[in-house]
Amino acid sequence: MFTGIIEERGEVIAWQQTADAARLTVRAPLAASDAKHGDSISVSGVCLTVVGQGSDWFEADVMDMTIRMSTLAELTPGRHVNIERAMQVGDRLGGHIVQGHIDGTATLLSIEAGSAWRVLRFSLSAEEAPLVARKGSIAVDGVSLTVSAVGDDWFEVSLIPETLEATTLGEREVGDRVNIETDILARHVLRLAEVAPAPSTEEVAS
Repeated sequence: MFTGIIEERGEVIAWQQTADAARLTVRAPLAASDAKHGDSISVSGVCLTVVGQGSDWFEADVMDMTIRMSTLAELTPGRHVNIERAMQVGDRLGGHIVQGHIDGTATLLSIEAGSAWRVLRFSLSAEEAPLVARKGSIAVDGVSLTVSAVGDDWFEVSLIPETLEATTLGEREVGDRVNIETDILARHVLRLAEVAPAPSTEEVAS
């Protein structure tokens, strides 16, 4: 479980691809400082399990489904990633509840730059559109953000200087893909609506 408040920007050291999996090595001194085998760490929004670590780096295995659903396969040595360690019970929930179980990816469609802020517009699939609401929460590359505007096939987020500086979103360019995770509450409400039994004739009449 995460909050979407990024703790540090890590640097990719290696991406070792096999037939149907990969091993990712990331330099992240803060996350590695207390990492233990089996710990969960969010890497640009994707929850991964630590399988090896050193003084300033950690390794994680990435399964085929995660590779296909995320942007992790696009990582190359030297690329920056957003890093967040799993939250501890009793911590302040500064962002929102983020699982690290991404819905898929979105493409950056446009950037509107202000004096110190930016508005980023991303694509939105038909499957995810019902889960995204204006003023609702969304995680983009693991960053907890508030949806500032939404359309049928797009959504926007407004980034303050701190977010631009502390995360990789300040480096993004039009055409880049990002990992997105919709709000967990919206997911469950939609699922409940899908499986709820239709009202009986008597109930409708009453």
